[in-house]
Amino acid sequence: MKHILQLIAKRIAFGAVTLFIISLILFVGVELLPGDAAQSILGRNATPENVAALREELGLNLPPVERYLSWLGGILSGDLGRSIVTKREISDLIGTRIWNTLFLAGFAASIAVPLALGLGVLAAIYRNSIFDRTVNVAALISISVPEFFLCYVFILWLSVSLGIFPSISKITPDLDLFERTYRTILPAVALTVGVLAYMMRMTRATITNLLARPYIQMARLKGASPGSIIIRHALPNALAPIINVVALSLAYLVVGVVVVEVIFLYPGVGQLLVDSVARRDVTVVQTCSMFFALVYVLLNLFADILAIVSNPRLLHPR
Repeated sequence: MKHILQLIAKRIAFGAVTLFIISLILFVGVELLPGDAAQSILGRNATPENVAALREELGLNLPPVERYLSWLGGILSGDLGRSIVTKREISDLIGTRIWNTLFLAGFAASIAVPLALGLGVLAAIYRNSIFDRTVNVAALISISVPEFFLCYVFILWLSVSLGIFPSISKITPDLDLFERTYRTILPAVALTVGVLAYMMRMTRATITNLLARPYIQMARLKGASPGSIIIRHALPNALAPIINVVALSLAYLVVGVVVVEVIFLYPGVGQLLVDSVARRDVTVVQTCSMFFALVYVLLNLFADILAIVSNPRLLHPR
């Protein structure tokens, strides 16, 4: 148990260091962007005096190191600061949108994960059959098609032609769960298609590799049923790689919502990020980017911990 706790502590420390490095990269990247945020806010006709006054008001005239430490300290203390364009608290701007983005990603994950695992296991059991080949061809096609193209195909087919789902996912806080789910179906399906193939193919490859192992052959010789072989012998040993690919796919669902949210006008963090980049709202851009980085690192950390716990060789070290 002590060995596992040490491994988990190392993963947590590595995740914290990763987030710190990401924060540095984000800040430096925003600093290197061409143009002046104050000039962009005031417009081309602003006088130098007005630009200088706004830079002083926003703290843009301070040294970069001081601004970085102030921004990082605010994030660590829970103070996300204010938008330099709207003057609103960033926590108010991003609060509801975070839940919208997590709802969309969770909805897509609830479709993609069980479907991918089921198809992957069935494809491994019926390897080289018509079902296996059909699923693999469909997976390759879904991987090859760009996500934004799928979004527009779904809009044209399911919204414009058939009129089944709305083309714009207008989400408001007063919606009930059914209406919110109905308006989120199209972007959720678009996200699902993007990650389904990766999880399915990894599951199939892992199970196929395990089914060729000697202990699986021994279980077959003892008369174990196919279901028992998969559930009792193959899946427990396949948990670690499957957990990793599922976690990476879930991280992609959250981070990859940017394109989907913009196309469907879904009020999430991704759309706020794109709007803030267009308006040169530096503080909001940094906060949105840190949110995506935090989710990605946490999901990878969670996958590492689950992989450690599910690995018998780590649970019972010699």
